[in-house]
Amino acid sequence: MIRFESVTKEYPDGTIAVNELSLTAPTGKITVLVGPSGCGKTTSLRMINRMIEPTGGRILVDDRDTSTIDSAELRRGIGYVIQHAGLFPHRTIVANIATVPLLLGWDRAQATSRALELMDRVGLPRSFAKRFPSQLSGGQQQRVGVARALAADPPVMLMDEPFSAVDPIVRDQLQDEFLRLQGEIGKTIVFVTHDIDEAIKLGDQVAVLRVGGTLAQLAAPEELLARPVDDFVADFVGRDRGYRTLGFRNAAFPTRAEPTTRLGATEADARAATGDPWILVLDDQDHPLGWVERERLDGPVTREALHRGGTVAPTDGSLRQALDAALSAPSGRGVIVGPDGVFVGTVRARDLIEPIEASAGRQHVATPEGVGVVSQSKAD
Repeated sequence: MIRFESVTKEYPDGTIAVNELSLTAPTGKITVLVGPSGCGKTTSLRMINRMIEPTGGRILVDDRDTSTIDSAELRRGIGYVIQHAGLFPHRTIVANIATVPLLLGWDRAQATSRALELMDRVGLPRSFAKRFPSQLSGGQQQRVGVARALAADPPVMLMDEPFSAVDPIVRDQLQDEFLRLQGEIGKTIVFVTHDIDEAIKLGDQVAVLRVGGTLAQLAAPEELLARPVDDFVADFVGRDRGYRTLGFRNAAFPTRAEPTTRLGATEADARAATGDPWILVLDDQDHPLGWVERERLDGPVTREALHRGGTVAPTDGSLRQALDAALSAPSGRGVIVGPDGVFVGTVRARDLIEPIEASAGRQHVATPEGVGVVSQSKAD
């Protein structure tokens, strides 16, 4: 657990970066600090490992006042990941990851074994071990940075906008990988971002800071979206917060049986599947591949003919995923799959209105325990 007790950082010129900040980052959870530029996010983070010294208040890690701990000892026990990974360019990937264990006195064979194990865990092939950072993509370098922070198995990790320097697709992949990894290792993490969507996705709790380093609101993501404490938080969280709240709500909804065809099917067989302008195409394992438009079919169904614009929602997903699948599909019918990716049925946006209204009318914000498939009905 990390606890801020009335922590202040004032610089010699009188600038107050953080002002009387009090909050607790629970053990084994992700606490995200978010807010506009100049709100003291990074300053707060760096005061935890004393890269910046507070001028008032106390910071405690597992009930130990960090001001009483030798700074080098403190930092060796805290993993730290920054925006551009901060790798040593002249060291190989395996040597970068093994840095802290070697500083702690591990023998080289043990440190190397740990580094290779962590490469597996963060999704890097071991064939990269002898490469240098310049030979890796930005996303791969960030994975190395995470592995290095985990190398000595620290109980606490600090992450300062670690995914902001990569493109949106890679960023989304890194976020998903990070959540998977956290589910396995359960570290106490303080994560800084300027992106409210990233904060909502990753945080077990989100601390919104105002300019001047004061705490505006500390809440679980779904609570923050549903009940912002004031206009500042409401504006920062965004005007589409009602839609994003659906990511934390679940409800049973009906799926429709969807006429389908197979990749490689003849034009006649595909057209016979349905009179609808759009035909859903499955592979031999019943995994959805995309949609084809009847009017543009002039031969067998090929991958080149597929329209892949629509997203796919899992049966154990959220109302937001189901609604997005319906709204993004060219047919207007969202594709629903089971845990193994096998096609279950489709859902239209209008079929979700009642579940959404029922979910929104609850007294308490729902937690994401999954979306149920309650019935199969014939397509219109």
